[in-house]
Amino acid sequence: MKTIIDNLDLDYPELFKRPADNDLELKEKVRDILQMVKTKGDEALKALTKKYDGLDVDLLEINSHVIANSQQKVQASLKKSINQAAKNIEMFHSIQKLRNIEVETMPGVRCKLIYRPLKRVGLYVPGGTAPLISTVLMLGIPAKVAGCSELIVCTPPPIHPSILYACSLINAKVFTVGGAQAIAAMAFGTETIPKVDKIFGPGNRFVTEAKMQVAALGIPIDIPAGPSELLVIADNSAKPQFIAADLLSQAEHGTDSQVILISTDNNIITQTLTEIEQQIKTLPRKGIAMKTIENSYAIKVANIERAFEISNMYAPEHLILAVSNPEELERKIENAGSVFIGNYTPESAGDYASGTNHTLPTSGFAKNWSGVSLLSFTKTITFQTLTPDGLTNLGTTIVELAEAEQLTAHANAVKIRLSNLKNDDYDDN
Repeated sequence: MKTIIDNLDLDYPELFKRPADNDLELKEKVRDILQMVKTKGDEALKALTKKYDGLDVDLLEINSHVIANSQQKVQASLKKSINQAAKNIEMFHSIQKLRNIEVETMPGVRCKLIYRPLKRVGLYVPGGTAPLISTVLMLGIPAKVAGCSELIVCTPPPIHPSILYACSLINAKVFTVGGAQAIAAMAFGTETIPKVDKIFGPGNRFVTEAKMQVAALGIPIDIPAGPSELLVIADNSAKPQFIAADLLSQAEHGTDSQVILISTDNNIITQTLTEIEQQIKTLPRKGIAMKTIENSYAIKVANIERAFEISNMYAPEHLILAVSNPEELERKIENAGSVFIGNYTPESAGDYASGTNHTLPTSGFAKNWSGVSLLSFTKTITFQTLTPDGLTNLGTTIVELAEAEQLTAHANAVKIRLSNLKNDDYDDN
């Protein structure tokens, strides 16, 4: 972990670039995968699954009976935990239900905004090195609460029974395909996998790049959710043992992840680095975590204000406030995906079961993107109704603006009606 002594002149270009940025070779590979799936459909998916996952797949869709029977292969204690997490996630997202609005902007002119759920949504669930059960819940439960009628889950083979059990709770169709090819399948549709209205889900660099490329083609995505990252702001009240555990919890995600510690106290940094050395020894994913730590930073700052300045520039996916007065400092946070307050709020709580969503913007996108919420699974439609009095009251304004823009037909659409109203001597009752 690289240690830096901050001064006010540092802008940290290397830090803010992120480990996975500007990989031109990756972009080209993803572009080829998208085109292959778009033109060859299921044939391409099977070939790519063989190439990247080393598996021959005959049927891409998992049989509904296999999904239903998956609960028999999941330990009772794990099912209980999945159900508890699902309950909390549903509770937090249910209170986000949106109310339609209606207002009379002026006499005789009424406007409405109505929320409608997306019909078919594609949910990408990463696999490969670990079965991410929580991602099924984080995406599927808000989709069901929002009222989406069809949930399409794509996840790499082999699919763990716990993933299938979580999918059974959201009544999803499941397809055994991962990576950029899964994003392509949901974006364009194949013989087996239907085209979706919007694509959701985190993933590795290939998945994130695929999402960005299909978004550029006009296919909606949730957010740029790529390699995981965590930033901890710590003062002398922090507990190095806790900080190290939190940093390693994100470091074990993948070698392209990144973790940052910013502290006002040299001793906290030194003790945390020592704790990392000790705790990493026992991790099954030690190799991955060690590689991440190599691409990570510990920054000593003069004061807490500077810590927040750097954090807001970095715009972390996850932000932990390990400080003595975290509630008072919340107002200093401008850019972050999700925030964890105090020494006893591990980032893992949000990853799994507190109720907040763990699908969050990465790579600095927290500056202008939000994490997944109920709103992500809806669209809005606006309505307006003008009575004859309303058109009379508003007509001159519309005509003036239309003629100023030299759009005569727009103005005529109003003038004709106003003329008709004068001729008919209308009764607005």
